[in-house]
Amino acid sequence: MIDFIFNPSSIAVVGASQEEKKVGNAVLKNLINGYTGKIYPVNPGRTEILSLPCYPSVSAIPDRVDLAIIVIPAKAVADSLKDCAKAGVKGVVVITAGFKEVGGDGVAREKEIVEIVRSAGIKMVGPNCLGVMNTKNKMNASFAAELPPEGRVAFFSQSGALGVAIIDWAIENNFGFSKFVSFGNKADLNETDFLEYFAKDPDTDVILGYIEDVIDGKRFIEIAKEVTKIKPVILIKSGATEAGARAASSHTGALAGSDRAFTEAFRKTGIIRTSGIQELFDTAEMFISRKTPKGRKLLIITNAGGPGIIAADTADRLGIKLDPMTRTSIDTIAEKLPSTASLYNPVDIIGDATSERYKIVLDQAIKDNSVEGICVILTPQAVTDVDNIADVVISSANNTDKPVFATFIGGQRVRNAINKLKGFRIPCFTDPSIAIHAYRKLVDFVQLKSKEISDELQIKIPEQNIEEVKKIIQSLQSQGVSEIGGEEAMQILSIYGFSFPERALAKTPMEAVAIAERIGYPVVMKVSSPHILHKTDVGGVKLNLNNDKAVYNAFVEITTNVKRVMPDAYIEGIMIYEMVTGGKEVIFGVSYDRTFGHMIMFGLGGIYVEVLKDVSFRIVPVSEQEALEMITEIKGSKILDGVRGEKPYDKTDIANCIRKLSKLVMDFPIIKEIDINPYMVFNNGGIGLDARIII
Repeated sequence: MIDFIFNPSSIAVVGASQEEKKVGNAVLKNLINGYTGKIYPVNPGRTEILSLPCYPSVSAIPDRVDLAIIVIPAKAVADSLKDCAKAGVKGVVVITAGFKEVGGDGVAREKEIVEIVRSAGIKMVGPNCLGVMNTKNKMNASFAAELPPEGRVAFFSQSGALGVAIIDWAIENNFGFSKFVSFGNKADLNETDFLEYFAKDPDTDVILGYIEDVIDGKRFIEIAKEVTKIKPVILIKSGATEAGARAASSHTGALAGSDRAFTEAFRKTGIIRTSGIQELFDTAEMFISRKTPKGRKLLIITNAGGPGIIAADTADRLGIKLDPMTRTSIDTIAEKLPSTASLYNPVDIIGDATSERYKIVLDQAIKDNSVEGICVILTPQAVTDVDNIADVVISSANNTDKPVFATFIGGQRVRNAINKLKGFRIPCFTDPSIAIHAYRKLVDFVQLKSKEISDELQIKIPEQNIEEVKKIIQSLQSQGVSEIGGEEAMQILSIYGFSFPERALAKTPMEAVAIAERIGYPVVMKVSSPHILHKTDVGGVKLNLNNDKAVYNAFVEITTNVKRVMPDAYIEGIMIYEMVTGGKEVIFGVSYDRTFGHMIMFGLGGIYVEVLKDVSFRIVPVSEQEALEMITEIKGSKILDGVRGEKPYDKTDIANCIRKLSKLVMDFPIIKEIDINPYMVFNNGGIGLDARIII
């Protein structure tokens, strides 16, 4: 555990200063102004700073130091850390910049300080960071000007500057934090360490964060899966565009990207992703009450038609169900509301509604088993007793396990009521659309949390099959082959349970004719060459050949085309394939992400993948449930159900193919990319028509 980072009994400030414009002065003042533990300024040039005795080094301090905050020039940090190790310091926060982020010598400096702290068993935050905060013990071990309000939301940030802005925002908006950490270069402690810590922190209910990358993707997924079972984790991940992404040599590689991998990692672990700071805090607001709905149903209560319609439109777009209350409930409130009120959903209690009308509907909604969540909308009209309505909402929320949240729209007239609601941990918003979006994330979290992933993640492959593939790959590697096309790719995939058409290699036109007649017309012909992966691009493919003359001419034409376009390419011969007709064309693929490892891709073939990029991904290992989800989430999934009288296509076969690929790359991590394109799926089973593997 790293509790000594947030709850130290004593803190040394290495680089403490008397000069007001120095960071060492700001950090020391911040600690003096709230933290009640022992504080030791460290500066060899002073004997006293801000009325505290000052020491020349940490090891000169007569008492044990739990945490050292280091704010000295980068070149001096290593020696200071050695001194901390000598003094038995448990943790350090290196605020100092000038390490990996500046390149050059900074990289070496960072490597050196990491070796020092790890060999000494010290846990380090930073370098190049803002610092850490704990609002409960009033510890501001940073150079941010103020502590945010006390609350039950923990926040970690890779960016110190963003952290300063967020703290300022939290103070302005009275948004409470339990703990805050900016970890900068995260040379030692990183996002996964703090996720693990905050999950066990009794003062934290919700975990927020801003990250730019992840240090160890496998460990991140493993820990995050466990954390989200306990507490919601809501993150901003920056760097969403593919600018500067690696070049890819397959369909799958081109469609995948680092941001896609993060999206899938968050999905796999149950992390909620937001796109900006405001959305991050709006989402956190919804989770603060710690109440969750049993399903997707929501009741909207409003005193204004327009905002009610905005909320209803947003809910409908997001798949939130606006079912009416039961007939009994509707009859009960009808007796007490004006005849002009709308009794269904939204329940519009009309502009002259007071707290009494809100109470009538809220009391009934709490009793009604068909209501799973309640949104209370208010606009401050002439007779609206805003503060009393806030009291009614608070009372109702305290009497139910259902999530109750408010949207109080306006300015000065609603400000006090909003503060009152937030004081009782009632989520409160000023825009109905934002409120419903936040509620949808709460619904998503509940569904992810309740999802049971089968322990049986992998399809069983006989050990002798695995050994057979191992020999093939080792043989290809010994020949310097990294791009495996045609027969070898199909052979590897066949061993793992994929089906391919009957086929054979022809070395001459006459041999091609003989093979075609044995297989049966029509046939497909493709050039076979270790130097050619994109066969169509060099005129190396001919389809639907129906007689011996067509096959003979195709052999000549293909070899001529290839020699003209790629004269140096070695041509093994021409592959003759059984022509597969019928079925629906789909694509399977594998790509490798440097953070999270292998991802499996699925999509419909042809225009759907080439133009529309209608594909789904999952990070390996892929369970049966995840494989089935991949099929249903593409936009064209309904085509596989059968349209215009067609029978449905075999989704079980598709899911099995996804899981076979997952197993293959787990057994052979050296595989970087795979394309099976196209794969023809039928009403029963399927067959691959072409495949490529990159190792």
